[in-house]
Amino acid sequence: MKKLLSFAALSLMTAVTSVKAADSVSEVFTVEKLNELNQLHDVTLSPQGDVLVYGLKKGSSSKDNHLYKQNIKTGQITQLTEHEKAESNVVWADDGKSLYFLSSRNGSSQIWQQDLQDQTAKQISDFPVEVNGFKLSKNGQVFALSFTVKPGCETLTCTVEAKKADEEKKYNIRAYDQLMVRHWDAWATEYKEHLFIAHADKNGQLKHAQDIMPNWVSDFAGISQVSIHPDATSLAFSAKDSSSKAAAKDHAWSTNFDIFEVSLAKGQTAFNLKNITEKNNAWDSSPVYSPNGRYLAYKAMKIAGYEADKFTLQLRDNRTGKIRAVAADWDRSISSLAFAPDNNSVYVVAQDVGQKSIFSITPEFDEVRSISNVGSNGDISSHGNTIYFTRHTLNSPQDIFSIDNHGDDLTQLTHINKDKLGDVKFADYQQFNFKGWNDETVHGYWLKPANFEAGKKYPIAFLVHGGPQGSFGNMFHYRWNAQLWAAQGYGVVMVDFHGSTGYGQEFTHSISRDWGGKPLEDLQKGLDFIVKEQPWLDGDNACALGASYGGYMMNWIAGNWPTRFKCLINHAGLYDMPSFYQSTEELWFPEYDMGGPSWGKENGSAKGKVSPDYTKFNPSAYVNNWQTPMLVIQGELDYRVPYAQSLGAFTTLQRKGIDSRLVMFPDEDHHIRKPDNLVVWYDEVFKWLEKYTKK
Repeated sequence: MKKLLSFAALSLMTAVTSVKAADSVSEVFTVEKLNELNQLHDVTLSPQGDVLVYGLKKGSSSKDNHLYKQNIKTGQITQLTEHEKAESNVVWADDGKSLYFLSSRNGSSQIWQQDLQDQTAKQISDFPVEVNGFKLSKNGQVFALSFTVKPGCETLTCTVEAKKADEEKKYNIRAYDQLMVRHWDAWATEYKEHLFIAHADKNGQLKHAQDIMPNWVSDFAGISQVSIHPDATSLAFSAKDSSSKAAAKDHAWSTNFDIFEVSLAKGQTAFNLKNITEKNNAWDSSPVYSPNGRYLAYKAMKIAGYEADKFTLQLRDNRTGKIRAVAADWDRSISSLAFAPDNNSVYVVAQDVGQKSIFSITPEFDEVRSISNVGSNGDISSHGNTIYFTRHTLNSPQDIFSIDNHGDDLTQLTHINKDKLGDVKFADYQQFNFKGWNDETVHGYWLKPANFEAGKKYPIAFLVHGGPQGSFGNMFHYRWNAQLWAAQGYGVVMVDFHGSTGYGQEFTHSISRDWGGKPLEDLQKGLDFIVKEQPWLDGDNACALGASYGGYMMNWIAGNWPTRFKCLINHAGLYDMPSFYQSTEELWFPEYDMGGPSWGKENGSAKGKVSPDYTKFNPSAYVNNWQTPMLVIQGELDYRVPYAQSLGAFTTLQRKGIDSRLVMFPDEDHHIRKPDNLVVWYDEVFKWLEKYTKK
């Protein structure tokens, strides 16, 4: 039985109103307007719960990027910083009177401190290498610092000297003894991100820092994966063990991040790192100490080598050392977590039926309560019974909200793009569901053209998300923004096919070993359903487009659904599965989803035989059926889906005489990140759609 879920009423409280008065003038939303939007960052609440501080970047390319403070009670907003160099990694002093942040005001990224009532900041660190990030203990005395250093160097000066020696070399080579040799868009170097400890001196200055993992040959998971005990007695962080080359040999095909804990004491000359999750060979992440220090919470997967397994909340009693899974039967995967002020519950964010929602978990009773379930929520902080968070939806960019811990009294605290979007008319949208593969319920979204007129039919932009374990969902995306297609006069349809996240782990897991099966059937049934359900959609006038796995699906559709679409747009899509395996960097991904290495192995398919997936679900094996015009787009710095995949697709299209166009971005990776490039990207996409659709 069909069911339509409308979020129009709910989104009114979070968005610029999409319906204008009859006599008002509406502007069309464009990628240029998208690039000009104000963007939030470093949203943080004072320990006393009376002031919010956040960074505001006034446009993707703007240098106007400063910190602001907002009084919770009065709503008054005051600009805190005005230096030409931006601030990041904002941390409150426990007394709520000052802030710490990173800035490159002196030419190097260092830590600065600024009184809340002052317009000037003082520099408290001046290390010979840049600070990547930091965490601060509650007493303000202990800093956890991230530096990129040469393993084995006993001082930061040693790293500086090593880099200088490298610059003076008369040759230029890269040489490796083991994987990984590159990641995302960068080749690996011998310099790695390590975690350091520093103690403030009597003047509040940081003079010395000690590497707690000096001989580790790889990076740790980053400063966001660090938590300092409220008594500053210990520190926990997430990393893959790389204490030796032997320990790091499987990093390219293992997802085994662990939680390490180290005791802290001033004057230590060596640090003993204890792996507290050694028994779990799957992914452990995001350690957080409770405010009273009694507990350590983190999230963990169960299946080794599987990056899309469910993250379940884990809780360690620091008195007994006992660890247990909390609400283990709850069928959602946690993305982030934060303790409530009372130490008795944990606030988590998890994808849930097309939303990214906030929940409260009470470990004592394994109880899970929904708090906010509209749009994409995050950046949680809390004081007393009030939760502060950011939210964005399909028709509203990110702002800050508050809500009580029962899910009531929702209040929007900022309207950072009110002036910039005051005359923009956004498209109406709805969530829908239908019977997909095996008659199981599958969800999706549609958006009407922004200037929709009843009685007209509109061409379809059929967006297919990547991942493949992912979701477009109810979000305001800065690269694949559904409103931009709606502004061009297209009806936008997005289907969360089998394999999408937020619908239970079985649903997510169902795409593994079946890339071209259930998902394709869902897309076919979903498009048929919505065309019948929404007669304003012109089912005979549709183009499909997607990136990464969505790009794979464009190649797969070209061979297995070849007559349905007027055109296809393939960004960084996988074309040939065996060669993809041999050239990508995170091998755990294809090894799990495709059933092992491309040649077969004991940890892959049965009895060491080659997995049939590399042939069965290989788009290049079906090119004899290709006939649909295709735009192929790729970033040359993409090491996740190397550009030879797009060259292979384009070569095939050209050799077969199919209308096609290849657009390469030499300075982009798997994503289009640079604002000017994004304008060109959308221009190419819209021109290709216009060429093959009749609006």
